[in-house]
Amino acid sequence: MMSRSFSWVAVLLGAVCLFFILPAEAAVPRAVTLSTQDAADLHRIETYLESIKTLTANFEQTNQDGSTSEGKLMLSRPGRMRFEYQPPIKMFIVSDGNYVAVDDTELKQVQFYPVDATPVWFLLREGITLSGDVTVTKLERGPRTIRVTCVQTKDPNNGSITLVFSDQPLTLQQWIVVDQQGRSTAVALINVETGVKLDQTLFQLPQATTQDIVPRNEH
Repeated sequence: MMSRSFSWVAVLLGAVCLFFILPAEAAVPRAVTLSTQDAADLHRIETYLESIKTLTANFEQTNQDGSTSEGKLMLSRPGRMRFEYQPPIKMFIVSDGNYVAVDDTELKQVQFYPVDATPVWFLLREGITLSGDVTVTKLERGPRTIRVTCVQTKDPNNGSITLVFSDQPLTLQQWIVVDQQGRSTAVALINVETGVKLDQTLFQLPQATTQDIVPRNEH
């Protein structure tokens, strides 16, 4: 049976275990055909995301089954993030740039996953680009909104992430992860603040044992 902490990290980060499993023959992702305006907007988005060094926001998470949860997100690029859930969920998720730790304080259980195996990794890394190892498969516009859907270039069958931005000014509002089975999880950001001072001890991992670390070939 899947542990409670593993199921929550799967919900939040988009079924992390699926990103450990390499398909026998990965399909070549079909990149969207970009107009001049599309290319300009993607460049604006890359520049905006790269400009974010620190960020705080409240978040609302909506799961495939309609259940919801709330909490606070703290991000310090490159590599560091922390999700703190509000009660009744007794859990936090933290990345130090190498691993993502899921700390279930109720069960007194901690599990660790390589951070670069998560679909949000490209938002944390230094030098954000929406090309190369990331393929943009869809770009949509609405009233003052832009939606960009991406997959991992080498593993396009392992799910997708859609970034939703408000425009004028450009601001990240939400991401939606769809896993390999088509299950979606949406994380909406509220009261986003950038350029804030963050205590770097927030991104320290809980104490680990070798048994806590989930290797790439485990699912």
